[in-house]
Order: sequence, then C-alpha cells, then structure tokens
Amino acid sequence: MGGKEQNRYAEILLSCIEEKYFKDEIALEHHSFARIISGEMKVVQADRSYLFGPGDTMLFPCNQLSTLIKNPKNGLPYKAIVIFFRPERLKDFYSRNPPQFTQVDNYQIKTYKKHPLLESFFASLIPYFDLESELPEKIISVKIEEAITILSALDPNIDNVLADFSQAEKINLVDFMERNYMFNMNMERFGRMTGRSLTTFKRDFKKAFNNTPQKWLIQKRLELAHHQLSNEGRKPIEVYLETGFENLSHFSFAFKKYFGYPPTSQKKEADQ
Repeated sequence: MGGKEQNRYAEILLSCIEEKYFKDEIALEHHSFARIISGEMKVVQADRSYLFGPGDTMLFPCNQLSTLIKNPKNGLPYKAIVIFFRPERLKDFYSRNPPQFTQVDNYQIKTYKKHPLLESFFASLIPYFDLESELPEKIISVKIEEAITILSALDPNIDNVLADFSQAEKINLVDFMERNYMFNMNMERFGRMTGRSLTTFKRDFKKAFNNTPQKWLIQKRLELAHHQLSNEGRKPIEVYLETGFENLSHFSFAFKKYFGYPPTSQKKEADQ
C-alpha cells in the first residue's frame, strides 16, 4: 500500500494513490472539502458506507470516525483535491458573514452534485500543484474563502456544520464504542474521541463492559466479520479491512482462534 500528497500546503493538497489500494482510518481534526479526480474511494462509517468516484464532491465534518479505502481504477491512480477548513479561517469568515442556522444537522458526510461553481473552483486549483514553491498565503486565504462561499450558496444548512465551534465534551462511552468498534485506532485515540484521558478511558471502559478494550474490540470485530461472512455471503478479503484488521492473514488467524474454524468455511456454508 502506498500514497502520497503533492504540494503539501497545510490547507490545500492533492492526494495521489498509485498502488493497488490504500486504507486509512481517520477522525479529521478539521472539516475537509474534497473532489475526486480519478480512482475510487470507499468510506465506511458506523452506520453507513459511501462509494465515491471521479467528479464526486463531498464535505467531511470533523471528528467523524471513518475508514477510507482508496483504489486506482480504469488504469488511473486515485487522485483527489482536499481542502481543510481550520477554525481560525472559519471564525474569520463568519465574523464578516453572520451564520444562518437552520435545523439541527446530523453531521453526516455531505455530497454535492456537479455545479458550475464547483467545476470552476476545483479546475482553478489544479495548476497550483505544478508549482515548485509554496502557494502564497494570500492565495490560500482567497481560495478557502471562495470554497466556503460556494458551499454557503449551494447548501442552506452548511452553517450548522462550519459555524459550530463548540468543543468536544466527555460523551457516552458505551454508545460511542458500540457504534465505532470496527475502527482500528489505538486506545489513546479512542480516549480523545470520547473526551477522556487514556487512564480515564480504560477505567470507564472496564466499568461499562467488564472487559479490557483490546479483548472487547477483537471480539466485536470478529463477530461482525462472522455475520458478514455467514449472513451476507461475503468473502474474507471483502470484510477484513472494514472490520478493523490490518491484513488478511492476521484476520484469518484471529478468526480461527476465536471460532475454531477458518473464515473461508463460512463462505462455503453460505453458498450451500
């Protein structure tokens, strides 16, 4: 697996994956606005999944756990333009453009149909990635403000997300873990996502589940994989990434150790 990012300006970048696939599990610190140029990206979240291809445009709200699986397709590498909206940029924008709040937003990924404003905006960014020097700060500022302005014009509910500057608080641990156990993060990251230090996270987890996080996570991921193999007829190679395992051999070993038989036998039973 491999990937690279060209012209790594802190806030505007080109992501390029040239090998077979690239998997990453993220909880973005900042809202990100993206356009797929070529290739394909599957996004798996706790309650749904998405598949994006060339020309698709989306906004990822910050602090939402997601598994990203990026693949070249049709002989072309995976390429995407990504823009990060830092809080200081957003606060400056909304200090001059008061937000228009509507109904409560569900903070899911937002997708946008093709529109002349979007097409011209992303087309204007592509030449910047041929620069050998860094993009001037003033241009970065102008282009990010343009992006926010376009989203405001296309999405009447966007201010509910971009203008929400509330800080993360300690959240319900059981609810969070039951929805996000398939994401392969370390314990420190799970703690931060639930508003806890590592020590507090482990203590609260033991109290809630009467188990260690590591043992509980492996068990839940294996049970999810078992369900997908036996009830949905999927193949081991199709489920191991989505259920939090880094490679197929580790998944197969853990599955056989836990259930007493290899995951391939589940696929055979489902076919009968």
